[in-house]
Amino acid sequence: MQNLPTHWIEPDWPTHTRVRALMTSRQGGVSAAPWDSMNLGGHVGDRAADVQTNRERLAAQIGQRPVFLQQVHGVISVQLEAATPDGPVADACWSHDPGVACTIMVADCLPVLLADAAGRWVAAA
Repeated sequence: MQNLPTHWIEPDWPTHTRVRALMTSRQGGVSAAPWDSMNLGGHVGDRAADVQTNRERLAAQIGQRPVFLQQVHGVISVQLEAATPDGPVADACWSHDPGVACTIMVADCLPVLLADAAGRWVAAA
């Protein structure tokens, strides 16, 4: 992840250098009001094509494939692999596949991010 937009937040956390975390903002996308502009949620009424364009911009920017969950505020965790499509029903995800970004949508709560010390797996809830 290089040259990220300045309004995105990249936490400085003590983990392996292969593991990265990022929080986007609502700036820099194509969605029209009231979702303007970097809406990544396909569940809020935004145009599906705009959400897809925003997700593609995110993927290009980070050089990884973000996999978006259908989050349910439950106890289900799903393993993400390179071929996992968007939309698994879960509230947490984990992966050991390079190139896959565990993606969590947040509004009124904070994500919990986990990784092993060697950077072999990551998780988000």
